Amino acid sequence: MIRLALLRHGHTAWNRAGQIQGRSDIPLDDAARAELAQFALPRPWDQAALWSSPLSRAVETAELVAGQPPKTAPNLTEMFWGDWEGKKGLELKGTPNSGFRDIEQWGWDYRPPGGETPAEVWARIKPWIASLEHDTIAVCHIGIMRMILARAYHWNFDGPAPFRIKRNRLFVVEIDGDSLTPWTEPLRLLKRDMP
Repeated sequence: MIRLALLRHGHTAWNRAGQIQGRSDIPLDDAARAELAQFALPRPWDQAALWSSPLSRAVETAELVAGQPPKTAPNLTEMFWGDWEGKKGLELKGTPNSGFRDIEQWGWDYRPPGGETPAEVWARIKPWIASLEHDTIAVCHIGIMRMILARAYHWNFDGPAPFRIKRNRLFVVEIDGDSLTPWTEPLRLLKRDMP
């Protein structure tokens, strides 16, 4: 059995403005960098294999928290939101006939205009998960975490999610062949002793 711990990247200016990022390579903001510098990985996760999405906000989060550069995997790149990248979700939701839906109504085949479906995102994540040979941390995006946790919890984007993704926490999934089993509680990152 292999354990995979998922960590969401820190805040960006687009996060704070409510803009959809997707594959857009938006960097961490200065407040996020200062906050993340105060955290470290708890044991034994400080010895796990370290991976991240190739997007800079995930790579830099991994470097700040783990103190070393991660390996990157394109499989961990955020869900592609196509024409909606850079737009505000609340504005799309308030626009009649935009096609925007809340996550509880997606299903696996929901597609933003010109973007990816959750099923397509899962199809690119699954081989990467299957390739893991050791306990691993993946610093990635809320969309990637949602796909993995949805599979682990047997949730089909059809009603309230059985998990809530927060920052500065490791969400652990045990991998046994094709079976994913979530830990019921995330692990908090450690606060560093600052000089």
